[in-house]
This record gives sequence, structure tokens and C-alpha cells, in this order.
Amino acid sequence: MGLEKIKKISNNEILPLTISKQESRLYMSFIYVAIISLLIGGLMGLLQTLVRSNTITLPWGIGYYQILTLHGVVLALVLTTYFIIGFQFALMGKTVGISLKQRKVAWLSFWVMIVGTVMAAITILMGKASVLYTFYAPLKAHPVFYIGLALVIVGSWIAGFVNWHQLFVWKKKHPGEKSPLLAFMVAINMAMWFIASLGVAVAVLVQFIPWSLGYAETINVLVSRTLFWYFGHPLVYFWLLPAYMAWYAIIPKIIGGKIFSDSLARLSFILFLFFSIPVGFHHQLTEPGIDPVWKFIQVVLTFMVIIPSLMTAFSMFATFEITGRRKGFGGLFGWLKHLPWKDVRFLAPFIGMLAFIPGGAGGIINASHQMNAVVHNTIWVTGHFHLTVATTVILTFFGISYWLIPHLTGRKLTPQLNRLGIIQTIVWTVGMTIMSGAMHIQGLLGGPRRSAFSEYGGTEQASNWIGYQLAQAIGGSILFIGIILMLYIFIKLAFFAPKGIEEIPIAEEEEDAEPTPMFLENWKLWIAITLALILFAYTIPFVDIIQNSPPGSPPFAWPIGN
Repeated sequence: MGLEKIKKISNNEILPLTISKQESRLYMSFIYVAIISLLIGGLMGLLQTLVRSNTITLPWGIGYYQILTLHGVVLALVLTTYFIIGFQFALMGKTVGISLKQRKVAWLSFWVMIVGTVMAAITILMGKASVLYTFYAPLKAHPVFYIGLALVIVGSWIAGFVNWHQLFVWKKKHPGEKSPLLAFMVAINMAMWFIASLGVAVAVLVQFIPWSLGYAETINVLVSRTLFWYFGHPLVYFWLLPAYMAWYAIIPKIIGGKIFSDSLARLSFILFLFFSIPVGFHHQLTEPGIDPVWKFIQVVLTFMVIIPSLMTAFSMFATFEITGRRKGFGGLFGWLKHLPWKDVRFLAPFIGMLAFIPGGAGGIINASHQMNAVVHNTIWVTGHFHLTVATTVILTFFGISYWLIPHLTGRKLTPQLNRLGIIQTIVWTVGMTIMSGAMHIQGLLGGPRRSAFSEYGGTEQASNWIGYQLAQAIGGSILFIGIILMLYIFIKLAFFAPKGIEEIPIAEEEEDAEPTPMFLENWKLWIAITLALILFAYTIPFVDIIQNSPPGSPPFAWPIGN
């Protein structure tokens, strides 16, 4: 559908566009890959917990680090990236439209990403890339793995350029008007992704590919890790911001309310853009070769990200309370009664919001100079990761799926599927609570991450971990049941649910909210500030790292079966 079909209503809001079948096919293609990745990655995660608890031994020479790599790459990179791009394309198509030419370029992004994903997956399955999703040097993978990663990044950039062009075309047709909130949020997220992924792209193209092809005998390990974590932390917010999009603009509509503040929502996304990238050193606090002063500076910048997170929490609970009181629910917490607890479109994201409270607290610990020393490289970090990404983000993505999939496939979320979705949400929450909780406790007891089960010579300390590893296996098994349920629900929503119309529930802003200042859309200023913060945080320490680096490392590769 062309942009000329946009209609205006009296209050200068834009009526949502209709998504055509051709557009739906594009958006669903990304989501199909995401759901397949959920099954594959979830199975690998289940196998990991069973191996770590000494419950099973992997057959046919399959290595633990082989499945660990597949689990991390498929879930943390493939599932999230494909779902986010498909979801964001749907939001852009609904709010600003997509032209035929833009759709063709979007298909190019999909196929470039598919080729790269297949290349990387094949090398992992062949045991030629057991380097985990962080692919830390000096562990070396087959060159095809790195080339595949580069193609996935390039494909995602193409998707970002399409999103920006969609918004650019809309703004040319609507001079002087504020852009739709969701389109603004998508543009911010893809800007953050593009700037951040430049780091990992440079590492892959300049360091890893020539090194893996044999053109370089050694690799600068510290430079490669610094470039990865320049990308690695904003990657977390690339996952998180689409969940925030649903929280800010979708959940209010589902509960029968309105957006608390359009301005606050836009400002929080701008702050995420500022402070999510120049903070990678807090992942390298125990790394030698980085000046402690710059580590401290980036820790301070890391804590700045707490501000937009708290803004979001305030906005969401203000929305809940205002909506509840308008419906006549009084008392201090009477507004809680109005929340649609039996609507899975609300319940799944809401549990995700609650999980972000302990998840965010754990992030503060991880980013703190002193406390990081206690938990660094323990399975506490893995437990934190599963609270933030595998609970907050994934549960919100599940909640999105319950209205997005039927909208794109022309079907309805039936009461039966809604009830099954609630069961799936509870199963997922129980499984993740058991598994992540056990990981956090074992981490405090010194249990390592990134390692298969080991009794460490029968030491007393290692014996204290075994019960928690068994708990992780129990939690992982429950989670896999949740994955099977989600796969069944997805198939029903995509192919077998009754035909019908399921709306994309985009909320309007409160009538008495303060008008959104137009300066919030000063893209040149926001990008300039972001780049200035990055240059401030990285230029001097990065030059110091290059000038004073130790000799480069020769490659190491895990043989098949290890």
C-alpha cells in the first residue's frame, strides 16, 4: 500500500494503514526463522543443562561447546534479530507505510541474512566453529563462520536503511508534524544497532577473516574483545527496545488505556541511544591492558542507562494506575484489579516487566567495579542473561506474537489459544525462575560459566554446585515444554485458527498530556551527541590498547567432540 492512502482525522493523528498480503509475507518470513530458531536453540539449551548436571553424555561425538555455540548464536543472535526486524517492519508498515521499492530492498535484507545464517550454522554443526556466540579470540572458527556473521550484519543494515527511508518519505509528506511514536522508536533502535555493529563488523572483516584464512599469523586479542563489547552491550538494548515499544505503545491499548506521555517515551529512547554504546568496558573490568580510569568512566556511563529504565517503569505504572482509576477502582492498589490478567497479550509482557526488576538489579552488580570481581565469569552472569533476555525480552516477544501473528495471517486469537498461551506463560516463568535462580546461587558459590560439568577432582566447593546444576536441568526441561507449547500456538495462529481480523493494538496519547516538543526529532543533534560520547569513551583508551598491546596470539581451535 502506498503512502498516499494515509488518512488524517480531526485531532491530527494518523489512522493506521492496512498491511497487504505482500507485506505480511515479508514480515512473516522473518518471524518464521525466529520460531524455528526458538526450537533449535531451546533444544541445545536443554541438552546443555542435562550435560552440566551429569545426566546425559552427548552421543555421536557431538561436543558440549558445539551445542553451547549453537545455543548462543541461534537464540541470542538469530532469533532476536529476525523477530525484531520482522516486528519493526510490521510497525513501520502500519504507521508510515512501505512502498513496492522499499519492500523489494527489504526482501534483499532477508535473503542476505538467510545466506549468512546458513553459512554460520553449517560450520557450527560441522564442529568447525565451537567458539561460542562471543567468538573470543584466540579461539578460531572456519572462515565461513565469520563470513556468514558479516552477511547477517550487512543484511540487518539493509533493513535499517529501509526503515529510515520509510520514515524519511513520511516526513517529507507531513512537514512540521511529529512522526508516529512507533516509527520514531524503530528508527532509534536501528540507529543504535548500526552504530554499535560497526565495531563487530570491523573486528570480523579486518581481524577475524584474514586471520582465519591464514593471511595473518596472529590476532590482537584485546582489540578484538574491545570491538566485540563495543557492540555486545548495545546488543542487549537492541533486544530490549522492541519490548519497550510494546510496553509504551501497545500495552496501554490492550488494557483500555492511553500512552502516559509521548514526550517521555521519545526522550527515554534518545537516552538509550546516548548511553547504551560507550559502556563496553564494564564487560572487561577484569581484562588487563585497559586503563582503570577509562573502565571507571564507562561504569559511570553504564549507570546512566538506569535513568531511561526508571522513566519507563514510571510511565508504565502511571498508565496502569490512571486507567484503573478511570474505570472506578479506588484505594492504594485497587487499580491492579482492572488489569486484564486473563489476556495473554498483557500477562506475558507484564511478567517480563516484573522480571526486569531483579534482572536490572543484577546488571548493576555486574557493572560495578568491586562486585563484578565476585561474579565475573561465574554462572551468575548466565543467570542474569536469562532473566533479562530470556525472560523480559522473550516473554514480551511471546506477548507480541499473540496479536501480531494472527494480524499478519488474517486469523483470530481464540479463547482456547489465549488460555493455552496463559499456560505457556506460566510454564515459561516457572522454568526460568528455577533455572535462573539456581544459576545465580551457584554463581555466588563460585560455579564457573562456559564449562561442561566437572567435579574438579572431587573438591568440596565443586560438590556444592551439583544440586544447583540438577535444578538447572529441571528448569531447562520445563522451559523446553514451554517452547513446544509456543511452537504449537504459533502453528495454530499462523495456519489453523479461524479466519478473522486481529488488530495491531496501537494506543493513543492521553488528551491532557503535554505536547511533544519538535526538537525531540532533531536527529542530527542526537546522532552527533551519541558519536561524541563514543569518541570520548573510546578514542584515548583504544589508541593506548593498540600502542601497548602484547604480542598477538596464534589461533586455537576445538577439535570435534570437545
